Amino acid sequence: MKFRALLFPAFAIGVLAGGIAFAGHIQAASAPSWNQAAAAHYLDSRELWWQSWPKAQRDHATVCVSCHTVLPYALARKTLRTPSEEDALAAPERIMFSGIAKRVTLWNDVEPFYKDGKSGPTKSIESRGTEAVLNALILASYDARRGYLTDLTRSAFAEAWALQRHSGENAGAWIWLNFHNAPWESNESEYHGAALAALAVGTAPDDYQNEPEVRTHVKELRGYLGREYGAQPLVNRIVLLWASARLPGLLTAQERASLLQSIAAKQQPDGGWSLTGLGSWKRRDNTALATGSDGYATGLTVLALEENGLRRTPQVRRGLAWLGRNQNGGEGFWPAWSLNKQRDAGADAAHFMDDAATGYAVLALEDAR
Repeated sequence: MKFRALLFPAFAIGVLAGGIAFAGHIQAASAPSWNQAAAAHYLDSRELWWQSWPKAQRDHATVCVSCHTVLPYALARKTLRTPSEEDALAAPERIMFSGIAKRVTLWNDVEPFYKDGKSGPTKSIESRGTEAVLNALILASYDARRGYLTDLTRSAFAEAWALQRHSGENAGAWIWLNFHNAPWESNESEYHGAALAALAVGTAPDDYQNEPEVRTHVKELRGYLGREYGAQPLVNRIVLLWASARLPGLLTAQERASLLQSIAAKQQPDGGWSLTGLGSWKRRDNTALATGSDGYATGLTVLALEENGLRRTPQVRRGLAWLGRNQNGGEGFWPAWSLNKQRDAGADAAHFMDDAATGYAVLALEDAR
């Protein structure tokens, strides 16, 4: 299912500061040639690895729903099926979905992914808030393809809303998992999580976002996203741009225009984007950050632009071309690099960024079809 947003009039003429024409010279956009079967194989093999990795195991025979591997897999894998295969989940996908369904159903019985005593203060509530939002987003994305909201997804949203903050400077958001691992488990990740919650609400079918009880929660969520927008790194603003295509009104016209300028300015000469350029980061091992274009930043950015009605712009065409050129021909993945340290190629965590890059690259390329 594709989500399309209407262009603001100012964007239709494509005039941005600094002489950058975001929508100038509009041409028909088409997805470049790439190997879908290899991408599916990579995603499936990595999800299978995650399901068997000892560190991912949790109680009740479930696994952690990770931002780097499980979430992009869940969002992307279904897009690689034809309409006739809609109900034929891949084997790793079926296991993943069943595990999430079990945890949602047994929410009061399952333990948090990380517990205070073992992992540090506040880790239990951080884990709960993070998991609840990710569960709702994943399940809503499946319901969107089915065309109706299931009771399971309603339960997942109810569990998320029960953990939403209602007071303090972060009212409207969720306490998010923080292991000081950018970009998904760090100081700036709470906003990223709130933007994903907005994406989940906007993705849910049956006009879920306008149900009276939901609107109260969404109002608080909008308030948080608006208040904290100015302090966010560009990568978080791009996630909000993506969410705004499905939940209107998250950005003012001025914020949107300024954001598109910033995105255009960060596009690299080869057509991609670098995650390093979408924020201010420092590795804890003091090694140099990778500055080349990567699949995560490029896939996420192209996807956000596509869903906001900018599929035919030169920026999107160049970003798609970069994705077409940079899939690993042998293994099917797209590359990305850690913001936190120089990873040893043999380390378990070495492919986490590739997992995210591949998921978002697939989403962007499939959206262009």
